[in-house]
Amino acid sequence: MSSNLSNIKAVQKLFKPKKKKNKKTHKIGLPPGALVFTGDKKLENVEINLITYDEVDFYEETIHLEQLEGHLKLKKKVIWIDIIGLHDVELMEKIGLLFGIHKLTLEDILNVDQRPKMEVFDNYLFAAMKMIQCATPESPIDDEQISFILKDGILLTFQEKKGDVFEFVRSRLTDPKRAIRQRKTDYLLYALLDAVIDNYFIVMENVGERIENLESQAMTAPGSETLNALYGQRREMMDLRRTVYPLREVIGSFDKYADDKISAETRPFIRDLYENTIQVIETMEVFRDMSSGVLDLYMNSLSNRMNNIMKVLTIISTIFIPLSFVAGVYGMNFDNMPELHWKYGYFYVLGGMGLVIIGMLYFFKRKNWI
Repeated sequence: MSSNLSNIKAVQKLFKPKKKKNKKTHKIGLPPGALVFTGDKKLENVEINLITYDEVDFYEETIHLEQLEGHLKLKKKVIWIDIIGLHDVELMEKIGLLFGIHKLTLEDILNVDQRPKMEVFDNYLFAAMKMIQCATPESPIDDEQISFILKDGILLTFQEKKGDVFEFVRSRLTDPKRAIRQRKTDYLLYALLDAVIDNYFIVMENVGERIENLESQAMTAPGSETLNALYGQRREMMDLRRTVYPLREVIGSFDKYADDKISAETRPFIRDLYENTIQVIETMEVFRDMSSGVLDLYMNSLSNRMNNIMKVLTIISTIFIPLSFVAGVYGMNFDNMPELHWKYGYFYVLGGMGLVIIGMLYFFKRKNWI
């Protein structure tokens, strides 16, 4: 029982209410394209990580914006610019001017509560989605918005903070024998999207294990702590649904509307990614139904526990009804009650009461009521 309670408390910590963000209200009344960062500052300074490569050469460095223009002139086959930290609006404006990014796109990048989307402009492709991480079933789900801009052999990624799911992609890039080194920027975009979607499976696996633990606790320890954890889990599944469900539309749009930005060589990989996205959505829906089912199981378990308690109390009350009757009869103290003057009358009455108890318990047992 103590281990169950400790598990419940561990799960409860995952679902502490988050502070409400009011930064969206800062945008009320502003014209379209007004740049306002709606998230929290998670880094002191914005980092710009540059990776350039082709079939032969590979180069990686953390640079300043002033150095970026010189690297772009080298015209490597693939240029990946990873921008970590979105709080510096002035810097984001400069990046937008350097790469010809539309104001509305910059607005979507800075709005970290943006619904996952994909848009095709004349000179670039823009996509935004949530990158979620959950290392263990006991870990809370950590999410952040990540945005992609694909433009003429250049891929820009915008992250809120350090710590992403791209380490495997980076390690593949360092190996000249890997196929990714032979392909263009659109394939790099696919590889990063694939890393994000693959990590959804890890998160879903941990969420599924967490729901199974809650199911066990709902049956063995249906208390207020379990109820709070179940409501927290249901709220988390609602947030996951808002994050995962639009991905089908986003990934599907690459194959439908980005013919001139995605090469024919990369499109089969995008279609495979679409199938993985459908699988993630189906898994999420299953776990969402399981989460609601565990809550129903909790209510049934609690009701069954209450029924068992009422059953015990009813049996006890039923046994004492005839005993109370006997005690009431012999408590009247009338003069013409001969039993009051018997030498062993008290013991006869106690014995009779004992036989009544035994007889009733035998009757309840025969009826399978106890």
